[in-house]
Amino acid sequence: MKTPASIAGHPIHPMLVPIAIGGFVLSFAFDVVCFASGTPPPNMWSQIAYYTMIGGIVGALVAVVPGFIDMLSLSSGPVKTTALTHMAINLTLVALYIVNAYMRHVSPQNLNFPMLLSVVALCMLVVSGWLGGKMVFEAGVGVSNRS
Repeated sequence: MKTPASIAGHPIHPMLVPIAIGGFVLSFAFDVVCFASGTPPPNMWSQIAYYTMIGGIVGALVAVVPGFIDMLSLSSGPVKTTALTHMAINLTLVALYIVNAYMRHVSPQNLNFPMLLSVVALCMLVVSGWLGGKMVFEAGVGVSNRS
């Protein structure tokens, strides 16, 4: 089921999604390194975590546009319901990351609650990624019919 937001038959949304995922996962990894370093935040690792999170947010917001275009092209039914759930989870987790980044900006020395937000958002990201995979592998969304 070919989607309208594509270049030369390749869907754009899945090309952009790894930027957001990478930013969010790296941000959490740098938070773990920050705590393991024994140096209280703010330190180099917490700053890198903050900026990779910002990169993830920007990547997610860019990926929203072709994802939304593709979602609008789906006909009503179970696949569209899955797409709407996927979108709702992603918008919620991006909102969590925006709040997370704001909290880090305002109070960079206190990462306890922001790190908890990161864990919750990463769990949501796993569910959303599973739903995205379900649309591709079970319903063929974004898959060209060409051999």
